[in-house]
Amino acid sequence: MNILAIESSCDETAVAIVQDGRTVLTDCISSQVELHRIYGGVVPEIASRKHIEAIYGLADCALREAGIERKDIDAVAVTYAPGLIGAVLVGVNFAKSTALALGKPLIPVHHIRGHIAANYIAFPELEPPFVCLVVSGGHTMIVDVRDYTDMEILGTTLDDAAGECFDKVARVLGMPYPGGAALDKAAASGDETKYVLPRPHPGQNPFDMSFSGLKTAALNLIHHAEQVGESLDVPSLCASFSGAVSDMLVPRVRLALEKTGRRRLAVAGGVAANSRIRRDITSMAKELGAEVYLPPLSLCGDNAAMIGAQAYYEYHSGNIAGMELNAYATKSILGETL
Repeated sequence: MNILAIESSCDETAVAIVQDGRTVLTDCISSQVELHRIYGGVVPEIASRKHIEAIYGLADCALREAGIERKDIDAVAVTYAPGLIGAVLVGVNFAKSTALALGKPLIPVHHIRGHIAANYIAFPELEPPFVCLVVSGGHTMIVDVRDYTDMEILGTTLDDAAGECFDKVARVLGMPYPGGAALDKAAASGDETKYVLPRPHPGQNPFDMSFSGLKTAALNLIHHAEQVGESLDVPSLCASFSGAVSDMLVPRVRLALEKTGRRRLAVAGGVAANSRIRRDITSMAKELGAEVYLPPLSLCGDNAAMIGAQAYYEYHSGNIAGMELNAYATKSILGETL
């Protein structure tokens, strides 16, 4: 089954063709990173306009690189939630018109389910059930993946996402966008014990997380140093901050594995590229005797291949949309409107 998949939820326009949920024939991506870098972050209106400019050409690129024709497409899939609403709408409207023109089924895919499915591409042997840690710029959650379309959220952040905190701290430190990658690189030469940062334990759910206090503590430390004229050891602060984020993620993931009895752990999302988190997750899984699946860096960020991978399983579970499909800025991974 050849699925033409479309992703446009933030600042990457992507069109892929994925075969049977596991084989990527092509994944064409147009990045806007350089454009948004001058603003220090994504400008939603600009992102939407650039998606409009790029998406048709990328669809042609995908067909050409895959060596197939329009008649060979069996279904069209698209990210319909969550994301920047204008950006998501571009992809949804293009997908609807494409599905209508080709007379093919339209498959709606939740962006975070797509991130989880990136592991199916990287690891063809991986099958549910497993626990997945999702860490990205807009989401942080621990998911029990019971089946391809049957999932339970065990815990989530109660405020900021881990990725948003990485980017904000990096921006205040004067690092280029995207800040998370720059902060990770700087942390490699730092002393993580030099700065003491909090590790909050919020609420009654032991799997829930809170990153706003950690972010505020780091920003206050930076601003205080500026105000009193103290020199700041940037690599060590980055290492301390990365260590604190990891210390809030990894023990909760360990608890999730212990409580569910799962022995397979996957990680997904842009922050899955963070070297400290990857190292700590790997070490923890080894202690528990659990298999760990860490996608390559190319599949951690936004891409259309992951949407095509999840779409295959959504299709076989009967999740088909009509022309009334709309875009949503926020929606639960379980399909509930937030």
